[in-house]
Amino acid sequence: MAIEKITTAQLRTMNDKEGLVIQGCGGDLQEWVDGLNESLNEDGILLNGSRFESGYVFKNDGVTCVYFPFDSVNCDIGKIAAWRIKTHSLFCGTWFTDYVNNRLGGFAEEVQKKKPPCPLENEDGNIFNVMGLAAKALRRAGMSEEAKEMCEKVTHSGDYYQALGVIMEYVDVSPENSEDEEFGMEMSN
Repeated sequence: MAIEKITTAQLRTMNDKEGLVIQGCGGDLQEWVDGLNESLNEDGILLNGSRFESGYVFKNDGVTCVYFPFDSVNCDIGKIAAWRIKTHSLFCGTWFTDYVNNRLGGFAEEVQKKKPPCPLENEDGNIFNVMGLAAKALRRAGMSEEAKEMCEKVTHSGDYYQALGVIMEYVDVSPENSEDEEFGMEMSN
């Protein structure tokens, strides 16, 4: 089996995938792979001699995890769901999409879509002004809680560039996404 190292950022781009994530995989990864394949074969979950032939190893919060994509196996999904629940206390197994959404903050495209536009071109660059514009954009998008959270993080950031980085996590500051352009209007000076 080929086990490829992958970053959590790369995992967040795999929104068209599903599989099984086993958490807390210490020691020899090949033993984990062999043990999982053996257990799933014994329980009649992997069908027609199928085996997980590929996987991805990654670390999150200091824990080594292995993601086994379903596209490489023929399995009974109902049985693997029951197995996952039954063995959760041993393997902390979870669905890949649940892991990404609950532990990594969601898939990159989904996170990107949630950002309301807040073009900052020709605006006063004072960080409190920028923070106010971003908070206003968030509230207009129905994201009042996110606006509060962003302001809290900005006011506790270490410097101007960290504060700007926080703001950019919450809003899309690129000028091509301004509301005027979304509605096909042009601004004249």
